[in-house]
Amino acid sequence: MIEQRNLRLVVSGLLLAILMAAMDNTIVATALGSILADLGGVESYVWITSAYAVAVLAGMPIFGKLSDMYGRKRFFVFGLAIFLIGSALCGIAQSVPQLAVYRAIQGIGGGALMPIAFTIVFDIFPPEKRGKMTGLLGAVFGASSVLGPLLGAFITDTISWHWVFYVNVPIGIVSLFLILKFYKETKQNAKLKIDWLGAITLITAVVSLMFGLELAGKEFAWSSWQSYTLFGIFIVFLIVFLWAETKASEPIISFWMFKNRLFASSQVLAFIFGATFVGLTIFIPIFVQAVYGGSATNAGIILMPMLLGSVAGSAFAGIAQTKISYQKIMAISVVFYAIGMAFMSTISPETSRILLTLYMVLVGMGVGFSFSLLPSASMHKMDYRHRGSANSTNSFFRSLGLALGITIFGSLQTKLMTNEIQDKLGGSGQDASQTIDNLQTVFQPEQRQMIPSNILDVIINAMSNSISATFLWSLIPIAIAIVAVYFMGNEKLEVSKEK
Repeated sequence: MIEQRNLRLVVSGLLLAILMAAMDNTIVATALGSILADLGGVESYVWITSAYAVAVLAGMPIFGKLSDMYGRKRFFVFGLAIFLIGSALCGIAQSVPQLAVYRAIQGIGGGALMPIAFTIVFDIFPPEKRGKMTGLLGAVFGASSVLGPLLGAFITDTISWHWVFYVNVPIGIVSLFLILKFYKETKQNAKLKIDWLGAITLITAVVSLMFGLELAGKEFAWSSWQSYTLFGIFIVFLIVFLWAETKASEPIISFWMFKNRLFASSQVLAFIFGATFVGLTIFIPIFVQAVYGGSATNAGIILMPMLLGSVAGSAFAGIAQTKISYQKIMAISVVFYAIGMAFMSTISPETSRILLTLYMVLVGMGVGFSFSLLPSASMHKMDYRHRGSANSTNSFFRSLGLALGITIFGSLQTKLMTNEIQDKLGGSGQDASQTIDNLQTVFQPEQRQMIPSNILDVIINAMSNSISATFLWSLIPIAIAIVAVYFMGNEKLEVSKEK
C-alpha cells in the first residue's frame, strides 16, 4: 500500500497527465491557423487533429486491458513517455504530413494515460475516498476542454505554435517523476494471453470509421467509392472483432460486463454526453463571435462559465457517490443538462450575454456530473483485474461519441446554415454562393464592417438559427440518456463491503 504522505504526489502526477492529454486536441485546434500559415498544406489540415484522435480511440481499450494483465504503472509510464516523445517531435515538424505522423505517436501515448489514470485512483484509494478523488480527476478532465483553447491562443500569440507541443514536455516530466518515484504497485498480475486478433481488428475498424467520418463530405463525397470502401472496411472488421471477442480467453472488450445494467447504461451515457457536449464547445464560440460581433473573443474566456459549471458538477458528483445512488446523481445530471440544452436551443441575436452565461453554467453542471461518476459506475464492484478494461471501455465510448458528434452535428449545422442563406438570398444565386464561400469574414472585425448590412443580417440570422436548431436536435439523444439513467438501478459506491 502506498504511504499516505505519497498519495498526494501520485495524484498530482495523474492530474498533470490527464490535463495534458485531455486538452491536447483543443489546444492544437486553436493554433491550427498559425500552423498552416507556417507549414502550408491547408488541404491536409484534417490529418493534424484526426491522427491524434484515431490513435487515442484505438488505443484506449487495448491499454486498459493490458494494464489489467501486466500492471498499471508500466503502461501508464509507457504512455506518458510516448506522449512526450510525440510532443517533442511535433514541435520540430517541417510539414503537415510529418506533423500528422508525430500527432499519431502522441495519440498512442494519450490512449494509455486517461483511462489508466482513473483506474489507478480506484486502486490506491479506499472506497470511501474514491468518489472524491474521481470527482477531482473528472473536474480536471472537464476543465481541459475549455482551458485548451485559452492556453493555445495565449501560447500561439505570445510565443509560437511550436510551444503548444513543447509545453507538454516539462509538465510530463514532472508527472513521470512523481509516478515513477512515489507510485508503488503492490498487486500481482497474471500473465495471460494477449488477444492479438481482437486488437488488430479493433484498430482497423476504428481507424476506418474515424477516417471515413473525417474525410467524407470534405475530401470526397459521401457517396464516393472512397467512402464506401472506408465504411465497408469498418463493418467487416467490426464483425470480425465481435466474433473474435467471443472466442478470446482474455478479450479486449469483455462483453460479459454489458450484462451488468449499471455498466451497460454507463457506456450509453458516456457516448451520448460525449456526442452532445462537443457541440457546445464548438458552436458557442462561433455564436458569440459571429452573431454578437466585435473583436474576436478568446474561445477559452467565452467558455469559462461552462468550465465553472462542469467543475462544480464533477466535484458534487464525486462527493455524493457514497451517499446517493449513481442513478439519482445521473438523474440530476440529465435534468440540468436537458434544461440547459433546451435554453441553448432558444438563443438568438437578441439573447443577452447574461442569459447565455446562465445557460452555459446549467449545461456545464449537467455534463460535469458525468465526468467523475461514469468512470466510477463502470468500475463498480469490478475486481482489480477487470477495472482497467471497464474504465477504458467507458473512455472509449465517450471518445467515440465525441468523434461522431463532431461529424453529425457539424454537418447538420452547416447544412441548416447554408440552406437558410440560399433561401434568403435566393434571388441571386451568385450572391448566395459568394456569401457561403466567404463566411470567415464575419469573424474578422475589419472585414465584417465591409459586408453590406442586408447580407450581414442574413449571415447573422442563419448562423444563429442553425446553431440553436442544432442544440434543439441534441435534445433527442439527451432524451435517450433519460431512459439509460432509468436502467442504472440503485447501486451506489459502498464503503463498508470493499477494502
